Amino acid sequence: MITNPDNDNTRDEPMVFIVIAKAYESDGGEPVDLHVMLTAPDDDTAVRLTLNALSEEGFLEADLDQIGMITGAPDEEPHASAYQGALEGEVAIIRFN
Repeated sequence: MITNPDNDNTRDEPMVFIVIAKAYESDGGEPVDLHVMLTAPDDDTAVRLTLNALSEEGFLEADLDQIGMITGAPDEEPHASAYQGALEGEVAIIRFN
């Protein structure tokens, strides 16, 4: 039985996801634009971890607009710090507004 497949689909580094969202801190309130960066084994887990983190930060509701993988470290702040935090296991939330 093969336990470690030898193919090009394995990654040497963790998968870092970015989730672009709008979240609400109160019913009927104005949305807050967010980028959330985190590591996860797949996009379903990334969505679940994102929603859990937003709930822990006091957001009542969130609309997740896009999800994608980041293939290299960003050069500019605040994304560069958020990327580093994601590599260290944090769920980094960047607020715009």
